[in-house]
Amino acid sequence: MKPSGVEWLDGVPEHWEVKRLKTSATCWVSNVDKVPVEDELPVRLCNYTDVYYHDHITPDMGLMETTATLDEIRRFGLRVGDVLITKDSEEWNDIAVPALVKKSAPDMVCGYHLAIIRSHPESLIGDYLLRAFQSSAVNQQFQVAASGVTRYGLPKASIGDAWIPIPDPTEQRSIAAFLDKETGRLDRLVAKKRELIERLKEKRTALISRTVTRGLPPAAARAAGRPVNPRLKPSGTDWLGEIPEHWEVKKGRYVGVLFGSVTPTEDELIEDDSLQVGDIPYAKVDDLNGIDGSLKLVTTKSRARSCCGQKGSLLLFPKRGAAIFTNKVAIAEQPLLFDPNLMGWQINSTFAVKFIAYCLIARRLDDLADVSTVPQINNKHIYPASFPHPPLPEQAAIAAYLDMETAKLDALVGKVEEAVERLLEYRAALITAAVTGKIDVRNLE
Repeated sequence: MKPSGVEWLDGVPEHWEVKRLKTSATCWVSNVDKVPVEDELPVRLCNYTDVYYHDHITPDMGLMETTATLDEIRRFGLRVGDVLITKDSEEWNDIAVPALVKKSAPDMVCGYHLAIIRSHPESLIGDYLLRAFQSSAVNQQFQVAASGVTRYGLPKASIGDAWIPIPDPTEQRSIAAFLDKETGRLDRLVAKKRELIERLKEKRTALISRTVTRGLPPAAARAAGRPVNPRLKPSGTDWLGEIPEHWEVKKGRYVGVLFGSVTPTEDELIEDDSLQVGDIPYAKVDDLNGIDGSLKLVTTKSRARSCCGQKGSLLLFPKRGAAIFTNKVAIAEQPLLFDPNLMGWQINSTFAVKFIAYCLIARRLDDLADVSTVPQINNKHIYPASFPHPPLPEQAAIAAYLDMETAKLDALVGKVEEAVERLLEYRAALITAAVTGKIDVRNLE
C-alpha cells in the first residue's frame, strides 16, 4: 500500500493510480424534462427514481415514455457502460447515487436532475466506475461538494474534479465481477428479509382487522371474562362484515367530535427539549411515528394560552396530503395544539379511544379519504362511516390484547429491520474495501 494523497481514500495499492475523474471520463448534465411535445420524437426517459432505486439500467425496466428533440437524443442518448448519477437531492447524503447502463436502445435518453459519466475505455470501465461511486471513499467527495439549504445540487465541475482510485482495466474487471457476485448474494438476502417484514406487517394488519370486527379469540376472551365464540350477525357494512351478535354499529358522528387546531404564532413556538410551566406541546405530522395508538412528540412547544383535547381521549391523524397513506393514528396523552395538517377526534365516553384508534387502522384512512386530487379527509368522510360498538369493557380488552400481540410482531419486525441494516452496512463496507484495494480480488474465483 502507498498513501493516496487524498483524505477520503487513505492508502491504495502501490501499483494503482489515483486520478481526477475528468482525466478518464467525460461528464455532462442532462436537461431533458418529462413533458411530451407534439413535434418531437418518442423516447424512453431514464428518470431520477430509475437511477436512485436501481444499480443497473436496462430497456425492459419500464422507463417513462415521452418525447425529445433529435439534438437531445444525440446529446443525452444512453450507451452501454455509461454511469448515471443523481445530481440534485433534498438530502445531501443522496447526492451522486449511481446506476450503470447495462443494456441500451436507440430511444433511451437520460432525464433531468441526472449527470452522465462516460468513461474512456482504455483506462476506466463502467462496471468498476459504478462501484467507485458507491464507495464511501469516493462518494463523500460529492457530498461535501454539494451546495444548498433546502435542496442540494452538485456542480458539474465537482464531478470531474473527484479523485478516483484506478487500477489497470484487468483488475477493474476483477473487482467489478467480485462485487457483482458478493452484492448479488447480499441483495438476495436483503430481499428475502424485506419480504418477511412485509408478511409480518400484513399479519399485523390482518390481526387488527379481524379482532376489531369479530372480537377476541377464545383464549383471550375467556381470560378477559368476555363471551367466547359469540354468534355473529350481519353488520350491514362491507368493511365490517359479520360482527358478534351483542355488538352495535355506530356512525362516526356518534363516536366523537372532529375539529382542527388553532396554530400558534411563530413567536409562540419554541424548539426546546424541556416543557416549562405554561408550555403546551405542539404536534406535527412527523410526530405520528407509529400506528399503535401512541404519540411521540418532538421538541416543538408552544406558549399559547389555549389548547385542544382532553387527556387520553383525543385521536390525531393526517387530514391532507401523502401522509394519509401512511395510515398513522395517534392518541394524545395530554392536552395540546396541532398543526393544520392534522385532524383531532375527541372520542365520546362510550368508546375506548385506543379501540377506535385500532378501528381507524383497520378501516384505513386512505380508503375513507377523498384521493381524487389532493388527498384529504374530514368530517364528511368520518361522520358517515360505520364503526363497531362492543360493550366498553370488551373494547378495553380488545385494545389491551392488540397492544400485546402487535408489540410481539413489532419486535420481530424490528429485529429483521436491524438485520437488513447490518447487511446493507456490510455491503457498503465491502464495496469501499474492494474499490480502495483493501481486498485483493486478483486471485479470487
